[in-house]
Parts: sequence; C-alpha cells; structure tokens
Amino acid sequence: MANQQRAVRSRGALVRAAAAHFDEDGYAGTSLSQISKSAGISVGGLTFHFKSKAELAEAVEEVGRADTRAALERVRARPGPALRRLVELTLELTRQIGRNAAVRATIRLERERPGAQPWSATWLPDAHELLRQARDDGGLLRGTDPEAVAALVLSLVSATEMASRRPTGPAWSTEGAIRLLENTWRLVLTGILADRDAIAEVTRRPVDTTAPGRSGQVAH
Repeated sequence: MANQQRAVRSRGALVRAAAAHFDEDGYAGTSLSQISKSAGISVGGLTFHFKSKAELAEAVEEVGRADTRAALERVRARPGPALRRLVELTLELTRQIGRNAAVRATIRLERERPGAQPWSATWLPDAHELLRQARDDGGLLRGTDPEAVAALVLSLVSATEMASRRPTGPAWSTEGAIRLLENTWRLVLTGILADRDAIAEVTRRPVDTTAPGRSGQVAH
C-alpha cells in the first residue's frame, strides 16, 4: 500500500511539473530531464511512469480536460436563465486559464502537438446547449443566430488565453481578465449602436476594390 501511494504521489508530481513546463516553455522547449528535475524524481523514475514525452503530455491534457469538466459541472449546477449561465461559463473558463497550469498547458499543447484534441471540445458543446436553451426560452433576440454567438464565445475565450501569454504591455491578471470579459458581455448583451435602424449599414460588407473589375476602371 505504501509503495502504491508513493507511486501515485510521484506520478502526480511529474504531471504537475510537466504542466508547468509545457505551459511556460511549450512542447518542443521542454525536456524530460527538466521535468524530472522540477519534480525531484530521477529520469529513470519518470520513464517508469511515462515512456515518452508524448505520453506525459497526454497525461497533462487529461488533467486539464478533467479540471475543465469539473468547472463546467459547477456552472451546470447553478440556477438561472441559460444566457446568464453562458456568461458564467466563460468567466469560469477564464478563472481556469488564469489559475490552472494544466489547463493552460492543455491549450498550448493543442497548438503545438499535431493531432491533439482541441481543449474547446471539452466545453463548447455546453455553450451550444445553453444557447439552444436560451433560444427555446425566448432569451435570445428574435433572428439571433446561436452559431454566431457560439463563435463569439469561442473567440472571447481564445483571446483571453492569448492575452494571458502577452510578453509585453500591461500585466495580465485573472481578476482583470474577468472584469474585462464582464464588460465585454455587457456590450454584447446591450449593444453599442445608438441607432438601431442603422445596423444593416454599419455591418454592410465593404466593396473589395482589389477584385478584378474594381480597380477604378470599368471592366470590359
């Protein structure tokens, strides 16, 4: 029993160390020797648990997705209309991005490891379901496309993660990102256009002047 407990602790330490390195240095920039040193476990001990860096990355991704699913369960358990829970979902994901190295590493590994499962696949179905509920409950403005809103949600969460990695500019913080996202949602939900009749004009696609026949000359 004691050996089994030590093995569980060692495996957990290796996954935590790997998550921190993958988050900071990326998949290619991380070596097994770095991970073993950070975890305080020999390389031989590491390879006893994980035969390769790819296997260790998969373990980190598994933890990142599991933590994300746990966050989703907290949102699902909350009362309230679907749109409010959709906003809360994005705020909870922002907290995970800010505070959970395994989640951040999972997102980065998705970009750097061919064939890795997208992190968004863990939570985007919940966003789609909440939008369907909001549509059916009359919470969405008539004519609103739920797929377009889902794309906006994906963009907002992705932008949050990318901003957390910004090397220059104002310091990024979880609470600051949450406040910014809350303000963004207020704009989305209330709108910024004073003249509602002008929506079609404001969103009209501009003429592509670089297309053939649009260079300022009449096409023959």
